[in-house]
Amino acid sequence: MTQRTYKAVTPQEAVKVIKSGDHIHLSSVASTPQCLVDAMCERGRNREFQNVYIHHLHTEGDAPYANQEFEGVFQHDAFFVGGNVRKGVQAGYADYIPVMLSETQKLYREKYLPVDVVMLQVCPPDALGYVSMGTSVDATLAAIEMAKTVIAVVNPSMPRSYGDSLIPMSMIDIFVEDDSPLFPAHFSDPTAEEIIIGKFCAELIEDGACLQMGIGAIPNAVLAQLGNHKDLGIHTEMFADGVLPLVESGVINGKNKKLDNGKMISTFLMGSKNVYDFIDNNPMVGMMDVAYTNDPFVIAQQPKMTAINSALQIDLTGQVCADSIGSKFYSGVGGQVDFIYGASRSDRGKAIIAMPSMTKKGVSKISNILTPGAGVVTSRNHIHWFVTEFGAINLYGKSLQERARLLISVAHPDYREELDKAAFERYGSHFYFLK
Repeated sequence: MTQRTYKAVTPQEAVKVIKSGDHIHLSSVASTPQCLVDAMCERGRNREFQNVYIHHLHTEGDAPYANQEFEGVFQHDAFFVGGNVRKGVQAGYADYIPVMLSETQKLYREKYLPVDVVMLQVCPPDALGYVSMGTSVDATLAAIEMAKTVIAVVNPSMPRSYGDSLIPMSMIDIFVEDDSPLFPAHFSDPTAEEIIIGKFCAELIEDGACLQMGIGAIPNAVLAQLGNHKDLGIHTEMFADGVLPLVESGVINGKNKKLDNGKMISTFLMGSKNVYDFIDNNPMVGMMDVAYTNDPFVIAQQPKMTAINSALQIDLTGQVCADSIGSKFYSGVGGQVDFIYGASRSDRGKAIIAMPSMTKKGVSKISNILTPGAGVVTSRNHIHWFVTEFGAINLYGKSLQERARLLISVAHPDYREELDKAAFERYGSHFYFLK
């Protein structure tokens, strides 16, 4: 059987379908279709349309549509604030839609947001006429289902992944070709504090656990400590390079998973080419709709589900801010609540928030109250385990005063006296009496 064929046009020809008032969905992370973004923005510079809405999750590459020069041309209303759009969002000429990752697809499927044009990347078609979305399914599948026009960049660099990522060519209206390498993600090496945090988290992970963890140095530090664990599984919203050595050594094999036994489940990837190569034609990996990966009631069915997420700040009652620094939005809700709640409902599951006790500028991340303007992502009702480089504590079932004492115990020593005084002012002498 031969590969199915298609007629390709240039990126400039493809984006001619965009008109004033349209809502555009961009695929995320490594699969961001940069050639289409560039062609679309060129039309925007020529003022060929106005009031075009841009929606996406985290994207890599340039995002000029969020810059001030495009005010009135593009309205950026994304579901996550990445580094490439953060300046625009914080300045007010781009914007953010707060939404849990599991429900991003719901915005499209239940028509809270229209979808006029979807722009994504796919692998070349196979003999049966299917292409794969490769590294990102997330809310893009829902957008494709609801869109008036789907533009796909066929890129041989895109891996052919399995799961919900496989779609028939008939769902695509316009084809473009590009052979640019996929965007790699670069993570800094863990600091000494993050390595210690990784060790504390690893001690909480049981053999046979099913893991979810976010992105960055702390997840990598945790994974680096799991070499002697057994029969771990992956059900997550994303994974990166840190899982590969554990798969190769057999530590991650999914044998204990109730759902998708023996498989690694994710909705997008963020890593190096090694990760992209790993999922290519790999039946062990299922790239699934975010409605599945991030459904708390699906997550809860995995035994020993262990979710490890980070944050920006926590107050002495256990309220966690993970999306903003004061009133300045820094990222987004993401899947933290989905997995914290799902893991807490799992049989012998653990929901963990892990972060250094201080910022790089030496400011305590544990505070009496959240910085004015900061939003609560994980509520004080949902928090269970909390980890810094000074230890791991479980806040679930603890009173407000007990929580304050525990949180102060894992704060940086330079701030413990200050936090102690703040707790005394809040709770009175009884706070000291119970110590």
